Formats: sequence, C-alpha cells, structure tokens
Amino acid sequence: MKILHFSDTHLGFNDLDIINENNINQREADFYDAFTQVVEQIKLIKPDYIIHTGDLFHRASPSNRAITYALEKFNEINALNIPFILIAGNHSTPRTNLSSPILKIFENFKNIYVSYNQEYKKIEFEDVVFHTLPHMNDENIACEQINSCEANIDENKRNIMMMHCSVGAWYLMSEFGEWVYPSNKEYIFEKMDYVALGHWHGFGKVGKYENVYYSGSVERTSLNDKRNSKGFIVANIKDTLTIDYIEINIRTIRQKEIDCSDLEASIQALDTSDCQNAIVEVKLTNLTPLGSIDIQNKQIKELFPTALSVSIKREFKKDITSSNIDNLEAISLEEYFLEHIKESCNDLEYERLKQKTQELFSKYEEVSYDTN
Repeated sequence: MKILHFSDTHLGFNDLDIINENNINQREADFYDAFTQVVEQIKLIKPDYIIHTGDLFHRASPSNRAITYALEKFNEINALNIPFILIAGNHSTPRTNLSSPILKIFENFKNIYVSYNQEYKKIEFEDVVFHTLPHMNDENIACEQINSCEANIDENKRNIMMMHCSVGAWYLMSEFGEWVYPSNKEYIFEKMDYVALGHWHGFGKVGKYENVYYSGSVERTSLNDKRNSKGFIVANIKDTLTIDYIEINIRTIRQKEIDCSDLEASIQALDTSDCQNAIVEVKLTNLTPLGSIDIQNKQIKELFPTALSVSIKREFKKDITSSNIDNLEAISLEEYFLEHIKESCNDLEYERLKQKTQELFSKYEEVSYDTN
C-alpha cells in the first residue's frame, strides 16, 4: 500500500506586496506553484491513497482566487480515481459555529473525502481505515474524539491516523487555537500502521515513534522556516513501514552577513551571484548606534538588484560604551526620523515630508516648552 501524504499548503497566503506579471501577489503565486508540483508528482507516482493533513487554505474564508485554484486542482486529482482524504487544520476551521467550513465545497467530488466538523470521522475502504481527527477548538471535546478513534481500530485492516495538531510542546507553532495532542494518549500511535500529522511545517519523525510523521508544509510562511526543505511523504506499508521524503522546488531564501566594523571590505567580499529571484535576509553585524544611522536600508538593498526581496536585520555590538550612547543622544529625534524617511522616497517627496516633519517637531517643541 502506497500513501502520498502532504500538508499545510496554505493556499491564498500572500506576503511582501510584490505583484507578478499576472497581477497576483508573487508569494501567493509561489504557494500555488508548490501545490501544482505536488499534483504533478501524484500523477507520476500514482499512489493507492492521497492524504492531506490540514491547512489546505491559509484562512477559513479564503479569497475567490484561492478557492477557484483549489477547485481546478481537485478536479485534476478527482479524475485520477485515487481516494483523496482531507482534514481541516486550524487555519481552515472557523472560530465560531456561525461560519460554514470551507472544506464542505469538496463533498460532491466522487473520490474526495473530507473531515472538518471538529469530531472524529472514520473513513473506511476495503483494505484500510483512515481515522481522521481534524483541528478542534475545544480540547475537552478532542479527548472524547480520540477515545472514539481508539474504539474504531480494525485489527483486520490497515489503520491510518490523521491529525492536525502539536504532538508535544516541541511542535507548537505559537498560533491561536492550536491543539496539543495529550501525551497520555500517545500509546494509540503504536496501534496504527501510520500516523500522518499536519500543523508543524518541518518534515520529520516524532520522538521514539517510527510510524509517526509530520510531512511539513509545501512552502515557507516565515523566514524562521528557512532551514527546512519542502515536499511530501510517500509511505509504503507492507510488512514494515518505509518512508520516502520527496522534495519540491520552491523559492530560495538566502542569508547574507555584512560586518559593519569594516563595511567597505565586507561589501566588496559579498557574493550575490546566488540571489537571483531569491528572498534575501541580510544581517548587519558589529553595528554602533552612530554607524547604524549612516547605513541606509536602501543602500543595502541596492547590493542585491536581482533578488525578489531583501530584509535587513541590525545586530549591535554588545560592548557599547557610555560615550557611544552620549553621541547618540546628541542626535535629535528629528534628524533621526528624517534620515529614516530619506531612504524610502525620492528627492521631491523627501522635501515635502521634510517640511511637514519640521513643522510637526516645531509644534512639539513649543508644547514641551509650555509644559515645562
């Protein structure tokens, strides 16, 4: 039995405010591209079953574009006549009962089976039972549903458990409403042939369990996720379980460092040849307060003309002396603010804003003087 497991596709996610040639947010398009790659792999691999462990969409009320895209791809998957089992994650679950769950739109597909009502659902085939536990807002109800899952284990068939949750504190995403699987119920894992998890965005086996896996997300929703590769799992279940992780191609994230203690030399040594169309994170190290003011973000971003986007982090020296602070205090807040806006607009706009800024600070100083 071959099961293809993917998760956390977050269709509709957008970021960076960059529009591509099709007038679509570029990061949103990246997530569509990642999903398309998985669908094309499904067509090549032809698994016996396909499973998705939650957060199909990034929001419980996704955009028309995200819904339209999903319907098109689900039509392609449905045409393969391969059972596709899908559960709701916390991003795709309404926070109140007043909203209709978005996954309901897939119920009329012949080969697609959805589980979204915040309760255990048994989805059974001739040779396997899928025990689905979608995201649940109420942990007390979740415990009851786990008991229902255990009660429905079929010893005469393969048993696959599907959940969208954190198995232990290590896999917390620090998101609103995320559900933590109770540790005293982990013994159920040993009764399953495979436990497929969603929510955590990195691929990997969970703890001591050889049959419990997160497939990870198919794209990155944060720079904090830059170290993880992205892809999906093919689980082969025979006498033993074999896990193959297949990577897909996604947008590159590059990390660069500029040592500001010798800024000119560090910039000259900088290699930007691998940054084309990449998301670049630049760390400025060994900064002093005065030196930081002299280095404009615009100046740094111009070093990466072929990158999709550049974000900058400033890391100050830990041994800043009192004289450094005194020098920084000698710079007025007005001058500091003007330096900040100068790097993000043209000369004409800067002159307009400069006049407004000077007027505002002048009024502020008058009010401060009157108060004193």
